[in-house]
Amino acid sequence: MNIFKSKEQSVVGDFHRIHNLSWALAIMFFIGCIVVLSGVLLIGGIQLFQFLWVSLVQAFGLALAVTASLFFLLRLVWRLKAVPMGISMLFFIVGISLFVSVSVGRMYALQYPVYVQSFGPGFGPGLPLKNVVSFFRHLDQFPHIEDIARDPNDVPSPITILEPLEPMFDLTEMASGTLEMVDADTAPDTGGQVRELYLETTEVLSEIAPGITFNYWTFNNTVPGPMFRIREGDIVKVTIKNNENNLHHHNVDFHAATGPGGGGAVSVVLPGESKEFTFKALNPGLFVYHCAVPNMAVHMAHGMYGLILVEPKEGLPAVDKEFYVMQGELFTTGAIGRQGLQAFDAKKMMNGVPSYITFNGRPNGAVGKMKAEVGDTIRMYVGNGGVVHNSSFHVVGEIFDTVYPEASMGGAMFKNVQTTNVPAGGATIVEFKVDYPGTYVLVDHALMRTDRGAWGTIEVTGPADPTIFDGDFTNSDHEGHAH
Repeated sequence: MNIFKSKEQSVVGDFHRIHNLSWALAIMFFIGCIVVLSGVLLIGGIQLFQFLWVSLVQAFGLALAVTASLFFLLRLVWRLKAVPMGISMLFFIVGISLFVSVSVGRMYALQYPVYVQSFGPGFGPGLPLKNVVSFFRHLDQFPHIEDIARDPNDVPSPITILEPLEPMFDLTEMASGTLEMVDADTAPDTGGQVRELYLETTEVLSEIAPGITFNYWTFNNTVPGPMFRIREGDIVKVTIKNNENNLHHHNVDFHAATGPGGGGAVSVVLPGESKEFTFKALNPGLFVYHCAVPNMAVHMAHGMYGLILVEPKEGLPAVDKEFYVMQGELFTTGAIGRQGLQAFDAKKMMNGVPSYITFNGRPNGAVGKMKAEVGDTIRMYVGNGGVVHNSSFHVVGEIFDTVYPEASMGGAMFKNVQTTNVPAGGATIVEFKVDYPGTYVLVDHALMRTDRGAWGTIEVTGPADPTIFDGDFTNSDHEGHAH
C-alpha cells in the first residue's frame, strides 16, 4: 500500500510541477506581449502602433507558436522523464544558434540590422540603433508628404531656344563634364548669369503605395529632387540646408565637379545647419546630383538624388514637351506589398535585391501625368538614382529619333534607337515625335522590374493616321492569363 501511495504522490507531484511550469510559460508569454505593446505605445504612441500593427501581429503569431512548442516539448520530456533528451534538445538549440550566428556574419549590436558588414569607405549601411529608437520616439515630428513623386512635367523652361537644326558641335571644344568649384566672386562667362540653387534635405513619411509607408530622405520633399537648368558658363551658387527635424547628416554631390567629393566635401550639414558653395558650369550635359554622406548608397536608396541640366551656350533645339523621369530603388524589411511602416533593409541592399523599383519615387509615380498631342516632339530627361541596377529605358510603341548617349553633349548622337542604357548614377536624353494617339508605356525593359513599380505612361491625344498604324482596338480586354 505504501508503494502505491508513494507512486500516487509522485504522480500528483509531477502533475503539479508540470502544471506550474505550463502556467509559468503562459504568464511569460502574456508579460512579453504586454511589455512589447507598452514599449511601442511609450516610444511612439498610437501612431507607431498603427504603422507597426502588421509586424506586431506577425510577432504575436511567432511568439504564440514558440510558446506552444515549448509547452509541447516540456510535457514530452517531463512525461518520459528523459533528462538526457532535454539536455540533447538544449545542445541542439545552442548548436543551431551558433551555426546561424557564424553563417550570417559579424554581429553589430548597436545598429539595425545587426548582421551587416561593409568594406566600403566610411560607415557601413546599417543604421545606428540610437537613430532607429529616436525615429520611433519622434515619429509625430516627421512631415507626412501626401505624394512623394516629383511631377514629371516639372521641368524648368529652356534658357536658350534654337530652331531644330542638325547639331554642329566642335568636338575638340566640348568635352563631357560640367561643374568646377570656384571663388564666390568669380564672374560668369559672357552671356552667362549667376544662378542660385536652393536645396533642403528632409526626412519625411510618405506612402510607397496605399497602406505602405516609408521613411524617405529627400531634396525638397520629393523623389527625385528638383531638376535644375543652367547654362554653360554660368556661376552656380548652391545653398543646402539640413532640416532641423532630421536625424542624419546630409550633403550634395554634383557628379561632374572637379573638387573633392564632387562638392560633397564642402557641403556636409548637420540637422539645422546650412552651407553655401559656388561652382562654374564649364561644359554642357545632363548630370545626376545626390547625397554623398557615407554610407552613400543608403542615402540614395532613401530617395536623395536628382538631375541638373547644363545647356550649351547655343541652347538646345526647341521641342513641344519636356519631361523629367528618374528610376530608383527602395529596400524594405517587408516583402513587396507588405502593409504598414516599412523600415529600410540594409541587408537587401547589400544583396542587391530591391523591394521596389520606381519611376519618380514610388510605383505609379509617373503614371497618367504626362500628356501630349499627335505631332508633338518630346524630349525626356531620364536619370537613374538606383544603387544596384542599370536601366534599359524604352517607350513601348515608340522609337527614339535622337538619343544623347549617357546624356553627353558634343559627342556622337544615336538615331532611331529602340532601347537605351541609363547607368546607375547616370542619365540620358531621348527625343521623339508622337505620330499616333494612345497610351505609351515607359519601362525598364528588364521587364520583371515593371512588377516592382518601374513604369509610367504618356497619354497622346489627337487624330489617328491609318497610314501609320491601323487595327481593331475593340478586343483590347483580352489581357493577362486566361482564367
